[in-house]
Amino acid sequence: MQRDILEDVDRFCKELRPIEDLAYLERKHNDMLIPLAKKYNLLGMIVPKDYGGREASNLTYVKALERIGMEGSGIRSFFSVHTSLAQRLLMRYGSEEQKERYLKPSARGDKIFAFALTEPDAGSNPLEMRSIYKEDEDGGYMLNGTKYLITNATIADAIIVFARHNANSMRMSAFIIDTDREGIEREPLIAKMGTPTTDTGMFELKGYKVPKANLLGKEGEGWRIAKEALIDGRLSVAAGCVGSIKDCFIEAIRYARARVQYGKPIAKHQLVQEHIAMIRLDYTASRSMVRHATLMKDRWDKDVDDEARKRAADMAVAEAKLFAVNAAYDAADRALQIFGGRGWSYLYRPARHLVDNRVCRIYEGTDEILKLKIASGVLGKEYRAYQ
Repeated sequence: MQRDILEDVDRFCKELRPIEDLAYLERKHNDMLIPLAKKYNLLGMIVPKDYGGREASNLTYVKALERIGMEGSGIRSFFSVHTSLAQRLLMRYGSEEQKERYLKPSARGDKIFAFALTEPDAGSNPLEMRSIYKEDEDGGYMLNGTKYLITNATIADAIIVFARHNANSMRMSAFIIDTDREGIEREPLIAKMGTPTTDTGMFELKGYKVPKANLLGKEGEGWRIAKEALIDGRLSVAAGCVGSIKDCFIEAIRYARARVQYGKPIAKHQLVQEHIAMIRLDYTASRSMVRHATLMKDRWDKDVDDEARKRAADMAVAEAKLFAVNAAYDAADRALQIFGGRGWSYLYRPARHLVDNRVCRIYEGTDEILKLKIASGVLGKEYRAYQ
């Protein structure tokens, strides 16, 4: 069964690639991504079978993301948000009613998810967010605020949104909102450096009414929910970067063998071989760290209330994400160098990986934040550079 999932992922990627190539050059959203993902039943990979999913193990899902990552960080980011962040949270915190209304249709691809934590002035420190909620007269909640740099923002049918109780409160809660209701205005973000084929946008909530039944988890649990979501999100980014490195490795080897300069294939030149060797190290080390992080997450999933296991998974994932995203950027840079002048073009895959991988060093925890997180994990809480 797990092998069947990976075979479907491979078929999906092969059918998607020529479409993605053209969409990337035209700098437009790949509108075949979702239909093809539905065709190969990939929109509920981790969802339990009782809710219409395929119940992929953590390792199978990581392998799937590695394969998807070969097609680009933009394609992988769609799955990271829909599956790793939103569906995983619904599985962990959703009520039975929420699972019936949202998880089941999302596994079929009838509902696409987004995840909204980041704001224009709240990135590395989500506790500085300005989105607020208050109780309304109907017993539900009213949300106001702006979310920014949100993957799937303008194509999502439902969004998991985080907001503070009021401007001066640290109490944060999570809500599931439907995008077809009044009070939400969405806008695509076109002028971005990379991932042009993936939907990225912003939205504003103005007096948006949320039924009480759409509160995810308990009121005030938002910060805990967000932090747990980031563990899954970071692991998905790291896994995708492993795939990106592999694609750069394949492309660099193929080109180095075929390109002839000074009377011989450039693969015979020592400095080109140095790049090949370093890309190989990028891949081997990143893959090993991601697999270790997956093992730590498996242990945590067996007892989600075990704080020690949670901390071990959190640390392993942070290390894997920090290492893999930088290795992926290095691998793409080296592959581009091997391609020489041809590499300086989106007609060739290394250039796309280079610009797309750059954002991986920013979202789901910047390099700087993860370094501080890892260091404080070693030194102890009393040495935290931030609270």
